[in-house]
Amino acid sequence: MFYHVKELQYRSKPDCPDPVYAKKLQEVLGGQFGEISVALQYLFQGWNTRGDGKYRDLLMDTGTEELAHIEMLATMIARLLDGAPDVELDEAAQNPVIAAILGGSNPQHAIVSGLGAMPADSVGNRWTADYIIASGNLLADFRANLNAESQGRLQVCRLYEMTDDRGVKDMLSWLIARDTMHQNQWVAAIAELEAKENIVVPSTFPRELEKQEVAYTLFNLSAGNASAAGRWASGPSMDGCGVFNYVEHPVPFGKKPKLNPAPPYIFDTPLAALRGPEDYPDPSMK
Repeated sequence: MFYHVKELQYRSKPDCPDPVYAKKLQEVLGGQFGEISVALQYLFQGWNTRGDGKYRDLLMDTGTEELAHIEMLATMIARLLDGAPDVELDEAAQNPVIAAILGGSNPQHAIVSGLGAMPADSVGNRWTADYIIASGNLLADFRANLNAESQGRLQVCRLYEMTDDRGVKDMLSWLIARDTMHQNQWVAAIAELEAKENIVVPSTFPRELEKQEVAYTLFNLSAGNASAAGRWASGPSMDGCGVFNYVEHPVPFGKKPKLNPAPPYIFDTPLAALRGPEDYPDPSMK
């Protein structure tokens, strides 16, 4: 059960309105790695965790906090839109400063959301549930969470450098610090699960059913061989179950594919029309 506390987790008030920056801030609200994504990702992972325990509790704690971050960002965006210029286009054309503001702002903030935040990114793409990952395998999910927090913190740090507003920077510094914690907690949880399960997901798939002769092979499939110098090209594998090896000149394991013609009702291009001169060594065969 959820209930709402009216106070914000942290203060969210800019020094002055800035509709252009409000548009930028939408990215860490409704973008792929924004707060809506991580909130629902953690909550669905928690709801889908079989059984109770510390991992489920951690997910529910963090997902609930991310809901608070959504509220903080939505509040900040609304306040950045307060006092947004309400001018006619001809007036904007005469005033380059106003024209620049209007050109850089999101008109949907006025037309659609009534000077409020939207579940969308900084260029107006609507948030989609395709962004969230909840597989039921906690090790796989926690790695996805670490990536989400890494990308999210990177974006907030970039946004921090894009404003001189002390109130905005104050709130962003809070979010950056919380992302620091969240990255650390997912690394700690990943380390625990790796110690219990090994590092390869899923850990329970029978090893004898995979092609073990290539399970620890790095194929050189680009110009040069610089990748051979990495830890991943020689020595014991990271899971402790094999030895890395490097193949500089890999050869195909399969033959050239040859597909049967499609039935007539599919109306594919006839095979005869696909044949070139190289398919007819004898001119009389054309």
